Amino acid sequence: MPAGRVGTFDLAADAAGVLPAQWIEKAIAAGVIHTPQRDPVPPGNLQPASLDLRLGSKAYRVRASFLPDRETVKAKLGDYVLEEFDLTRGHVLEPNCPYVVPLVERLALPPFVRAKANPKSSTGRLDIFTRVITDRGHLFDEIAPGYRGPLYLEVVSRTFTVRARAGLSLNQLRLVVGRPAARDDEVPRQRVLFKDDATVPEGRVAADDAGVYLSLDLEGDDDGVIGLRAKRNSRLLDLSLTDYYDARDYWEPVLRERDAPRVVLEPEEFYLMLSAEAVRIPADYAAEMSAYTASGELRTHYAGFFDPGFGQDPDGSLRGSRAALEVRAHDVPFVVERGQQVCRLTFERMLEPPSFLYGQELGSNYQAQRLTLSKHFRFARREGDQLSLWGRA
Repeated sequence: MPAGRVGTFDLAADAAGVLPAQWIEKAIAAGVIHTPQRDPVPPGNLQPASLDLRLGSKAYRVRASFLPDRETVKAKLGDYVLEEFDLTRGHVLEPNCPYVVPLVERLALPPFVRAKANPKSSTGRLDIFTRVITDRGHLFDEIAPGYRGPLYLEVVSRTFTVRARAGLSLNQLRLVVGRPAARDDEVPRQRVLFKDDATVPEGRVAADDAGVYLSLDLEGDDDGVIGLRAKRNSRLLDLSLTDYYDARDYWEPVLRERDAPRVVLEPEEFYLMLSAEAVRIPADYAAEMSAYTASGELRTHYAGFFDPGFGQDPDGSLRGSRAALEVRAHDVPFVVERGQQVCRLTFERMLEPPSFLYGQELGSNYQAQRLTLSKHFRFARREGDQLSLWGRA
């Protein structure tokens, strides 16, 4: 790969890795990521290895999802738009309707840099499906090296009726050079996987060349609560409000079976659950979660990116954070039992360690998480109420 130079954006010829926060700042300064002059990137949108992207002022309801292939997104929209509306003051997004929103940020990638996008964790926990579309693109969320142009976000709220407004961030972007995928023997597993506050013994780590595998926590609390199931036809949820909604209006607890640590997931229902294992991401790696199932009956984790520092603190005392998993069974009821592999964690090398780690300088709603709700919900505090076990995510 040839060395690259765009403005102050210099990379060595053999560079390979996910670009950390300090390099994302360089990309912004060099115009690799650019915005209107009146609307610069907010400092709080910068994460250790990613950048939160923002909804623009316009949005389109479309009759179907699409990829532009050989055309621009704008040209394709002409065939599929049902309604155009303004997001400046907010607008209601109906469940299971596809919307396309131009994002504030645009790209002018050098030929040696590609980009990848994924939903933010809060987005996935609300069962909101998002993916980036680019001009003449033939893949979602994968942005080709050298791409120059606008970014569009497809948004589908699968369960809740939500209100979105311009400036909100529903997804995030990371920049990548070379081939950063870590080999299976590169990441010492004693650094990344824990259970019951102890390192998972090497022989008990399910792994292959593609990463390590996680299972669901099916023990739950003293009442047998192992997760939450989304209620259909609930109240309107404004995505700009945090620590605001009572979880009981939107969620109901899920119990394990009384005679065994297992659960039957009903088809096409949306569940939030926790991994049985805790995860800690070293500073020199990022990680991505993907569904693992041989049958195709189960989908887990729509929001699949873990920044460096997830599950650790500056003094190293935190023994990982459990992963919140968004789970949906398809077509038929599906049984999940204790220890069953449901998702896979793969690692990518960072170009260099980021200038700050997840949860340190910017704070985080999901560091050391023990429960699964998104930041939009407040803690239910009533003593003796099973729902008091739901914490603020």
